[in-house]
Amino acid sequence: MKKEKQWKILLVALLFAVTAYCYRGLETSVNAIEWYANYTNFTINTATSHMESLRPFVDEDKASLKLYALSACLMDASTGRVLYEKDGYNKMSMASTTKIMTLIVVLENANLDDIVTVSSNAARQPDVQLNINTGEQYKLKDLLYPLMLESHNDVAVAIAEHVGGSVENFCNMMTAKAKSIGAKNTQFKTPNGLDAEGHFTTAADLALIGSYAIKNKDFRDIVATTSYSFKEITKNRNFNVTNKDRFLYMMDGAIGIKTGFTGKAGYCFVGAIDIEGRTFVSVVLGSGWPPNKSYKWADTQKLMKYGLDNYTVHRLLDDLHIQQPDFEVPSKIAISNGRQTEGTLYMKENIKNEELLLKEGDMVQAKANIKAYVEAPVLKDTIVGSIEYYVNDTLYREVPVYVKEEVKKINFPFVLSEVFKLFFN
Repeated sequence: MKKEKQWKILLVALLFAVTAYCYRGLETSVNAIEWYANYTNFTINTATSHMESLRPFVDEDKASLKLYALSACLMDASTGRVLYEKDGYNKMSMASTTKIMTLIVVLENANLDDIVTVSSNAARQPDVQLNINTGEQYKLKDLLYPLMLESHNDVAVAIAEHVGGSVENFCNMMTAKAKSIGAKNTQFKTPNGLDAEGHFTTAADLALIGSYAIKNKDFRDIVATTSYSFKEITKNRNFNVTNKDRFLYMMDGAIGIKTGFTGKAGYCFVGAIDIEGRTFVSVVLGSGWPPNKSYKWADTQKLMKYGLDNYTVHRLLDDLHIQQPDFEVPSKIAISNGRQTEGTLYMKENIKNEELLLKEGDMVQAKANIKAYVEAPVLKDTIVGSIEYYVNDTLYREVPVYVKEEVKKINFPFVLSEVFKLFFN
């Protein structure tokens, strides 16, 4: 009788386990559906709030900003956010502003103590030239100053051939670097900026490249150098180059960057200033043709003044709290058919103190794009969505949202073991 009773208990336990297993699956599905309904309402409300904030706004200061340039951009160099653009996404010729990327590629890929031997191809490049001769040798570091201060085309080719093995390969390195930092509408065919088929950028891309470049201390030191002297190694020829960037002396905090001109591109300039915790990069392309050499300076100062007069430093989440106080990032996500019914959500990036430049009238909004539920099994650090932060109608940042813990899928052996624990522990 005792054994019969034990078998009955075991049979009941097995029946209970099957029932529990089926019920558990049903329960998690119901929970997921109910949570999904609540979450959907949350998402719709958030999205509606965001869309209402994107009411038309006319910036009178921006509308009255009259520029000579065919294409222009002003960027917050710290974040890469475009603050102003005039046809800033049109593909344009860039002239010697190309050399910004030439210098970046050298600084990141070459030994500056290398010795560069001048090829006949480099020596015969058109003006502007340092007039280096075939077979002469120079320290690579020395050549970076005539490259940037006086924009010598022969020097650019000598550098490209040394670092890249060929001009073509070096230009491929330049294009790849541009794309890696987000300048996806830029392509380089020359290292010096002479007009060539398929050699183009946009003002917005070039501002992004400039913003990246000035984060490199060696780059900043070179473009801010007033004058530089050096010698050729074999013949001991002496050279002295001086900086042709007048913008360095036009505004407080000016970093300067690079001038440019070709018949196709017109006068071009990429400039930067760093003052009072604000760093701006400006780009003007096609800013007049001869004899209007000064237009690029006038345009650049207008852009910088617009930035300085209108933009101040703000904490992102402070403004979000003011403009969207009810927004909350979900802390949990429903898990269907899991050994637990929900997972904990978190973000690896802490943007609580992130700063950006805002002007009066800018709207900071956020939107949660997170899955309603996930199906077990769930791995630790699985991405289940993101939080999107907008400034006006433009996406500023997208921060991934992760599940904190691993959640295994429920199965019959698991439920059976749980039932046995309940009955026999």
